[in-house]
Amino acid sequence: MANRSQWGTRAGFILAAIGSAVGLGNIWRFPATAYENGGGAFMIPYLVALLTAGIPILIMEFTMGHKYRGSSPLTYSRINKNAEWVGWWGVIIAFVISTYYSVIIAWAISYSIFSLNLSWGPDTEAFMTEDYLQTVAAGEFGGFVPGVLIPLIIVWLVVLGVLYRGVRKGIEIANRIFIPTLVVVFLIIVIRAITLPGALEGLNAFFTPDLSAILDGQVWVAAYGQIFFSMSIAFAIMITYSSYLPKKSDLTNNAFIVGFGNSSFELLCGIGVFSVLGFMAVEQGLPVNEVVTGGVGLAFMVFPQIINQFPALNELFGFLFFASLVLAGMSSLISIIETYIAGLVDKFNLSRGKAVLFGGGLAALVSLVFATRGGLNFLDAADYFINQFGVAFIGLVEVVLMAWILRKLGDFRKHADAISDIKLGVWWTFSLSVITPIVLGYTMFDLFKTNLLKEFDTETGNYENYPDFFVTYNGWFIAGGAIMVGIILALIKWRRSSDRDDDYSEGAR
Repeated sequence: MANRSQWGTRAGFILAAIGSAVGLGNIWRFPATAYENGGGAFMIPYLVALLTAGIPILIMEFTMGHKYRGSSPLTYSRINKNAEWVGWWGVIIAFVISTYYSVIIAWAISYSIFSLNLSWGPDTEAFMTEDYLQTVAAGEFGGFVPGVLIPLIIVWLVVLGVLYRGVRKGIEIANRIFIPTLVVVFLIIVIRAITLPGALEGLNAFFTPDLSAILDGQVWVAAYGQIFFSMSIAFAIMITYSSYLPKKSDLTNNAFIVGFGNSSFELLCGIGVFSVLGFMAVEQGLPVNEVVTGGVGLAFMVFPQIINQFPALNELFGFLFFASLVLAGMSSLISIIETYIAGLVDKFNLSRGKAVLFGGGLAALVSLVFATRGGLNFLDAADYFINQFGVAFIGLVEVVLMAWILRKLGDFRKHADAISDIKLGVWWTFSLSVITPIVLGYTMFDLFKTNLLKEFDTETGNYENYPDFFVTYNGWFIAGGAIMVGIILALIKWRRSSDRDDDYSEGAR
């Protein structure tokens, strides 16, 4: 068995890890979350969450991948044979996310083109749902949407081409291009945004602290949730990426760089988004709080509406904004798909080319569901349930498993300290064994209580008022199915002469 692939440089790994963490959620989730949870005061629980959950879990996952030299399933298997299914669970979650995440990038490509002549018109909401996506009722497919299908094919060709070339010649080179370009493009956007009339009002709304919010438990839960969902932790990505590091790598320092790099970009996004929202509020004669929104609606409905009102260079600003979504999305999608490419290579002894063809090809085929006229509804349900009951849940399981059941934190700490300049103190162990399990445990309890008691709305009791059958098969079934498929894959025998790479031995434990 040949030695495991490695990053060409430390900078290549850091850029790839930051590229994975910096995604679409940084741009459209963080600004609204911060504003709704105390504005400037939100930065206090956010920073605490970063230092007690985000970076500690990142260090743990970097250490797991580096110490055990494998994909997420192989890493968990080497830690404990009975834990392999947790690794596959994360891989399946990544697979599901990749199938619809690719479609959102396809939307961004289309909107980059639309921005050249502002073809979305004055009613941007109707344009997206009726003219562009041609949305039908929940549960219906309604045929393909050409404006989504064509850019989706382009997305898959580019991403799978990058992955086929491998870690050093593919992923590393792509992120060396995507991430610096993304930063430059978004800096241009922010500079333009803060010069708009009303930008100051938006920034005041974003940064003015509501200190009473610090005493609200839900604000702290929101802070931990934002850190958790924005850093690509707990679903196989960082374990996989760190398995390609050389044996002498400063794991702790790398984790701090990636963690603060991701948070810095989130803050930059907040400045840009709220400058633009402030401009929109002034133009419409409304207070800022009446124009604040997040998610897909912010990117594909509100921003086009704002771009229409720009005093000059509307088309250029629109193109740069949607180009930034494409760049951020591509770097994250590459990392997401690499988790199951690596898992297939390790488990079934496949060549990288075959793993890309099989794993990536299957994901591309599944993604076609979201390129139909019913795709928006399928995407909305899948995204909600796989994120809330997949990513958050596996994070809780991972931390409890390593800290309390297998009691591996001591081993991880020793391994990281041996090769890192920054030594891990009591804060790291306490954060992972006490703070993170409590916060994630409460979050999951609250989510299950809300869903099982059907408190979503007053009509059906389901998320977004979707019919029962739709939520069952496109929500709960997907979230639960990820666990079941993970268990099934863990039961399959490893198809290799040894589950050890040449650069891994018992001594590495």
